[in-house]
Amino acid sequence: MANSIYFFNRDDKYFELSNFAGFGFELNQHYWRTMEHYFQAMKFEGTPQFEKILNAGSPKQAKDLGQSRAYPIRSDWDQVKEEIMLLGLREKFKNPELKALLLGTGKKILVENSPYDRYWGIGPNGKGKNRLGMLLMQLRSELANAQLKV
Repeated sequence: MANSIYFFNRDDKYFELSNFAGFGFELNQHYWRTMEHYFQAMKFEGTPQFEKILNAGSPKQAKDLGQSRAYPIRSDWDQVKEEIMLLGLREKFKNPELKALLLGTGKKILVENSPYDRYWGIGPNGKGKNRLGMLLMQLRSELANAQLKV
């Protein structure tokens, strides 16, 4: 039995772990269609670009708008991006179906199998930081510990 779960593409068994998966949530008085919408918009809090991303028609469009440098991103982004990601993941995984899916991964290593992203995923050579996978495993541990206390 494999001790890692890879997710990235829509046809992956655990695609729901992806920031592109169509599970919305409410946070900061806004409804976010996907984690990608939330994460990308937070780069531009308080600007017109924030609203554009919030209302983007798809996670791909939200990502493209978030990666555009037509508007400058917030100056503290590198310091706060992981905290923002974790905050959004905590909200997304309040969904009972997603929470059960995440807890059902047990102690397996979660790997965002992105061939593009060396920070959040494993990148083209498989040696990226996999920070999304790491934060999901942290959240899984938090959720499991909370269940033990109930």
